[in-house]
Amino acid sequence: MTPTTPGTTPRADPSHARQPKPRLPAWTATLTWKAAVFITVMCCALAALLGALVHVSVANQTVGQARDRALGRLDEATEAYEAGARLGPLAGIDPPGLPDSLRRLAAGGDRGTMVSRAKAPTMWAAGPIDRNRVLAVEVDYSQGARTIDGLDQAIVGSSVLAIGATLLVGAFAVTRVTRRLHATARVARRISGGDLDARVGDPRTRDPARHQDEVAAVASALDSMASSLQRKLLSEQRFTADVAHELRTPLTGLHAAAELLPPGRPTELVRDRVAALRTLTEDLLEISRLDARSERVDLDDNRLGPLTERVVRGAGAEAEVVVVRDVCVLTDRRRLERVLGNLVANAHRHGSPPVVLTVDGPVITVRDHGEGYPDYLVEGGPQRFRTEGGAKGHGLGLTIALGQAKVLGASLRFTNAEDGGALATLTLPYDDQP
Repeated sequence: MTPTTPGTTPRADPSHARQPKPRLPAWTATLTWKAAVFITVMCCALAALLGALVHVSVANQTVGQARDRALGRLDEATEAYEAGARLGPLAGIDPPGLPDSLRRLAAGGDRGTMVSRAKAPTMWAAGPIDRNRVLAVEVDYSQGARTIDGLDQAIVGSSVLAIGATLLVGAFAVTRVTRRLHATARVARRISGGDLDARVGDPRTRDPARHQDEVAAVASALDSMASSLQRKLLSEQRFTADVAHELRTPLTGLHAAAELLPPGRPTELVRDRVAALRTLTEDLLEISRLDARSERVDLDDNRLGPLTERVVRGAGAEAEVVVVRDVCVLTDRRRLERVLGNLVANAHRHGSPPVVLTVDGPVITVRDHGEGYPDYLVEGGPQRFRTEGGAKGHGLGLTIALGQAKVLGASLRFTNAEDGGALATLTLPYDDQP
């Protein structure tokens, strides 16, 4: 145990800290890699099995033929020895090159054969004779050994070629499938990003009489889903635009009638509600135009510092403008003011003071010091007619700000500051080249 002194805390040994587990490269998770590994393993196993079967079969046949020849010569040598005739040049009694195991077998009264590779491949055959002596003959086995070695090399070479060819063909086939899957995934991401006109258009789905594989079925289902979703969204957009247009005329008359009412608290309430309805109607009309993508920008050079200060003055709310670096950008002033005005209004309505606008080159941030944006807004962006915790408003201000920012070609991100408060970051397109 490590000794410690009073008032001190023992430090953890860094050597015992949990080390991150090593991770395989990202390409090993691809379907092509997995298919290649599977094909290679299966081909190697199949080649090894077939090679072993062929090797054993040919080796048994070759050894059997050499054994039969050796035993035949052993019979001839035994007859010659019993007849007192001279033994052949490849036969002898207790020859020095005879393997010990075969010598012991023959001395025990049994006949046997054995392949020896001491000097050259040789098939030995031995049997007992009188007085515990052994009669043995040898047969050249070099041709049989070369046959088996050549067969093994041919098996290995053909297996490598077969595995390589199968791997190439399999990789080509799998790559064609994965390429179609990647194309389907790209279209799905485009649809999720808002491009409802994106379609896979797999050629296998164009002919109803043609059999479809699984990838074509997925592509066809994705295209059908996108078409159905597009029709529903277009129907909702048309409904929103029609309702806003229909409400506009009676609201104009209602506003004119409210102006004729005598002064008083009831009149103020009526005028306030009529103004809120007119604002909601105008916001709905603006959203319908943004959804239809019919907006056109009117570009002009604008300095962001003075423009931001003008937005704060026009909002009629207290906010601090901090200009770190002022630049002149080519943008639509009216739309940019609309974006910043909605962000400032949202900060005052749902946040807490102070509200600070910071201009740092083409990046403008709007921050309050309230509870921050709700989690759903940070993760997925603003949603229409959704507010958190019973807050006032119809939830269209940030939606319009995000839509107008896209029209300007800018990016608008919603986050929360580390020390509290909502933080909206608008990054405008800017070319700093002279």
